[in-house]
Amino acid sequence: MVSLKDISKACGVSVATVSKALNDHSDISAATKERIRKVAEELGYRPNAAAQALKTNRTNNIGVLFVDAANTGLTHDYFNHVLDSFKKTAEENGFDITFINGGKARINNMSYLSHAIYRGFDGVVIACVDFSDPEVDELVKSNIPVVTIDHFFYNRIAILSDNVKGMKDLVNYVYEQGHRKIAYIHGMESSVTQSRLASFYKTLQDLDVYIPDEYVLAAPYRDTEAAFEATNKLLDLPDPPTVIFYPDDISCFGGRNAIRQRGMRIPEDISVVGYDGIELVSRISPMLTTIVQNTEKIGRLAASKLIDLINNPKGTLIEQVVVGGKLEPGETVKKLTV
Repeated sequence: MVSLKDISKACGVSVATVSKALNDHSDISAATKERIRKVAEELGYRPNAAAQALKTNRTNNIGVLFVDAANTGLTHDYFNHVLDSFKKTAEENGFDITFINGGKARINNMSYLSHAIYRGFDGVVIACVDFSDPEVDELVKSNIPVVTIDHFFYNRIAILSDNVKGMKDLVNYVYEQGHRKIAYIHGMESSVTQSRLASFYKTLQDLDVYIPDEYVLAAPYRDTEAAFEATNKLLDLPDPPTVIFYPDDISCFGGRNAIRQRGMRIPEDISVVGYDGIELVSRISPMLTTIVQNTEKIGRLAASKLIDLINNPKGTLIEQVVVGGKLEPGETVKKLTV
């Protein structure tokens, strides 16, 4: 490892002069600073992170709070891509990322805030957690810069996928294909679910389409077994739907299995619609009709906004940034004659 002493020897100046030049002290000439910095770069010198943190009160480390109730971790198709984009953008700007432990993996039963303080995070991104958890609320209300993904807190920057427009586009698409018996298996309680469900009902009302209560069921996100059971309930109705919306693409696999076990075909006998646009659904036949969320942009914006907040806390706007997705028509919605 290259030291200040190595640089001082190469430049023919004292260690103190090297230190002052690298820390931009005013009593060192601009020419000397430039020469020393050039030599330091050529030798591959990297400042000690701990020492830099002591001087600047910065660690260049960002915490990631990601607690998936289903324990899928980074196999979670949607958030895996969002966080990968977040990580790339953070690293391009000189930041490392560290996950904040949750559940049994916690350090000495620390709260999320205590863990963030213990690690000295410059900021924290929060995604896929129970936002009603008092510990999450404590972290959000602290002085640590925070950006949330897919959830809005009044006084924090939030990066939100446009779930309202995404659902509106899906409903309008199946309506244009002639469907009026439209069922929806939605996810469990969350701000994402609220937005999608409200948009589902609002769009149908605008289209003057009535949906009976038994057409709308709840199931956990990414739970194929629950989606399997809910699909059977819908298909057992005296007047079953012609199309079923699922909370996400993974859940739709459970629905496909239930439909297949009945000897029914997609889309000839029943149409299905997913949400997220994960890579896998573009490789199966028939290709799923879904909304492709812009995970790259969501992750990139979350990182850049958080870094802005860290670097310029007084001049960074607290805002909610909505990122649109794209309808993928796929092959799982049959065109009906109205």
